[in-house]
Amino acid sequence: MGQHSIEAPLLGRNGQTHKKRWSRALLFLLGFIAITFIGLTLGGNIRVWKLRGGKKHDEKTQNGETEIVESDEAVVAADDGRCSEIGASFLRQGGHAVDAAVATALCLGVVNPMASGIGGGAFMLVRSSSTSQTQAYDMRETAPSAASQDMYENNSAAKYVGPLSAGVPGELAGLHEAWSKYGRLPWKTLFQPAIKLAREGFVVAPYLGSSISRNGKLIMADIGLRQVFAPNGKLLQAGDMCYNVELGHSLEAVAEKGPEAFYNGTIAENLVKDVRGAGGILTMEDLRNYKVDITDAIAFNSMGYTILGMPPPSSGTLGLSLVLNILESYGNSDAAKGSIGLHRLIEALKHMYAVRMNLGDPDFVNISNTISDMISPSFAKKLQQKIFDNTTFPPEYYMYRWSQLRDHGTSHFCIVDADRNAVSMTTTVNYPFGAGLLSPSTGIVLNNEMGDFSTPTEISPEHLPPAPTNFIRPNKRPLSSMTPIIVLKDNQLAGVIGGSGGLLIIPAVIQVFVNHFVLGKEPLDAVQNPRVYHKLIPNVVLYENWTVIDGDHIELPDERKHFLEERGHQLQARSGGAICQLVVQNLGNNNAFEMGRKHGKVPPHDQIFHGTLTAVSDPRKDGRPAAV
Repeated sequence: MGQHSIEAPLLGRNGQTHKKRWSRALLFLLGFIAITFIGLTLGGNIRVWKLRGGKKHDEKTQNGETEIVESDEAVVAADDGRCSEIGASFLRQGGHAVDAAVATALCLGVVNPMASGIGGGAFMLVRSSSTSQTQAYDMRETAPSAASQDMYENNSAAKYVGPLSAGVPGELAGLHEAWSKYGRLPWKTLFQPAIKLAREGFVVAPYLGSSISRNGKLIMADIGLRQVFAPNGKLLQAGDMCYNVELGHSLEAVAEKGPEAFYNGTIAENLVKDVRGAGGILTMEDLRNYKVDITDAIAFNSMGYTILGMPPPSSGTLGLSLVLNILESYGNSDAAKGSIGLHRLIEALKHMYAVRMNLGDPDFVNISNTISDMISPSFAKKLQQKIFDNTTFPPEYYMYRWSQLRDHGTSHFCIVDADRNAVSMTTTVNYPFGAGLLSPSTGIVLNNEMGDFSTPTEISPEHLPPAPTNFIRPNKRPLSSMTPIIVLKDNQLAGVIGGSGGLLIIPAVIQVFVNHFVLGKEPLDAVQNPRVYHKLIPNVVLYENWTVIDGDHIELPDERKHFLEERGHQLQARSGGAICQLVVQNLGNNNAFEMGRKHGKVPPHDQIFHGTLTAVSDPRKDGRPAAV
């Protein structure tokens, strides 16, 4: 059962009372009855959300839900509460974290189709508690066989919108590969909630509603998108019901026949027909030949933790490594603290962005030297010595060479099950609604992942040359900013983190990690704390200043702004930011090993820690976590 922590309003914020003993007993009895009623209402699963007093953002509820949950059993933190609950429902049935991941990912593809779906790709980490192995599942989209580095020479816009911007989808293939190794529950069963949502409809959440509004022109220009998101010629709004019946049919076919239905069956035939009919180059051979790349996760040690993440073509883990190693090279645990720590972080980010564009798909380019540099403490120390606490510098100081990757969108979720297996997965169709193309016969939103490649003739906003390591080749995967990570302490699970938001993901994940694991902030504070971002060019610090969906206002404090301005930073407010999910395990309970054995979860020869889990969904989006 999850840990229960309820504050009774009649007792005051700290739960203190000066009533007599019999009065306390009566209140306890009433509270027990209330908890029992809640548990029965939720189908026998008594899940109590912990509400914390204090600052304005620490205590939030919406329809009985909060941004933070605790459990001694298992948790799911996704950026949509319905999908978190669906994932948790399979954990309650004894499912592995991967079972929950399949169901959660499919749900997100239905209710947040602007960000992810089976027409896109993903990066997924799976940590097995029994083997202590962490595998990286690269289900990133690939360039079609007919693609070439000069294919957008006469129309650069076609790289970002329309049928030519679509890569070969990989999400379903990757989910099935992971499920084949770790899954405990039937593949078909995991699809049923998403099928129901697609067929019977779902309520448009505020974040999707705002995305529909912002991309109305794109939606109205495509017959498939228009049928789903403007069914009567009028764009759907938050609170409306949305139906994607054809997607429901596609999901049902994959549930019954496996991924073969998507990659070599009727769905594939219909998808290819729709894409090619619109002017695309996707072929049946492209789908049949898609392969998931499965490797060991890349690992590095920093700040007293082991951090596990995706190897390239993800630049996220290596970017995280470089920045954390720069901060650690100060040799002071307070190096990242306060305003001076924020200045150092910004400078480290600028150095990182200058280096990371030397990365690419390692199956096509030799990037071994860049990888070695980005995980090297000595290389980080050299960069740290170029950082001065009293000033910043123009972009050329950071030795940039190439234009930046400017990826978008995505959705991220974190899962830890009762056996402390963990999943960190970031999934995407890239830009909002991907290619701006929904296959009418399948209901699938196509990605525009080709936009993440560099092309020789494209002129970037910063007027820098494109990165040759990221040029298009058939079957190549484009560079990515996605940063799903798993954090270990003394080989025990300490946390799971990841984010969505394209180029902003890396700095956001870094700040959440530093906030909690280095500066000791509570999990919700670590996620909600105002963030800064930098793109190297333009040489501007973007700081958060916006009112998010739940009504909270997030803004960098004035004293931090002034401190940065005094050091020459140019600041610009940003009404938006990356969305991060976080799960942490409390490693402070010395009895946790024995608790695991008592519940039959830990074989006598294994030492698997079972501490209390805390899950946070970022209030910047309308997600909510769920607990078992």
